[in-house]
Amino acid sequence: MSTRIRLQRHGKKGKPFFHIVAADSRSKRDGRFIEKLGTYDPTKNPAIIELNFDNALSWLQKGAEPSDTARAILSYKGVLYKNHLLKGVLKGALTETDVEKKFSAWLSEKDAKIDKKAKDLAKNSENSKAARLKKETEVKEAKAAAIIAKNTPEPEEVVEEAPAAETASNEAPAAEAAPEQAPAADAAPEEAPAVEAAPEEAPAAETVPEEAPVVEAAPEASADDDKKEAAAE
Repeated sequence: MSTRIRLQRHGKKGKPFFHIVAADSRSKRDGRFIEKLGTYDPTKNPAIIELNFDNALSWLQKGAEPSDTARAILSYKGVLYKNHLLKGVLKGALTETDVEKKFSAWLSEKDAKIDKKAKDLAKNSENSKAARLKKETEVKEAKAAAIIAKNTPEPEEVVEEAPAAETASNEAPAAEAAPEQAPAADAAPEEAPAVEAAPEEAPAAETVPEEAPVVEAAPEASADDDKKEAAAE
């Protein structure tokens, strides 16, 4: 019979919760198991893992094969690293003191990384929450300002009409000044004598009869010519 270290699913839909168990490889995923080694909650960040370290290490030493997810969990908790160091003791490469020293150093470094990650996540969560609250406040203020602007009458239109009335009063003197230019129209009769000077040119038409005697002398010249033509014949 081969033994596997694997996960059994529990919890609600969308909120999984797993048990870490040592079970027969032929049994169903959620069926019988030999021993419960811990729990795994992936819904939290970082994930919450509770593991019986010594029992999990004992099953590994007995030859139990972990599944992929169970292997990642055992590596995260240091079970695989401790098993690797103990194999070195069996080969004579390390002593138990060296194993404990190295594992303690690794464990403290791992805990520091986990604590740093948790602090960074908490800080980022606070920053994102503050930014979200600030954005919501700005949106509310903008909406309130828009409502106030909508319900408040616009006084600018009244202020703009007042200067227009003043300009109308300023233009009134210009309209009153128009009668002052009326004498220009009265000056038109002064040019009337130019029209009256036309009768003075009438005697030029009366000089035509003085040229009439010249026209009447023409028959005498024609009579002399007739006499000369008759003598010539």
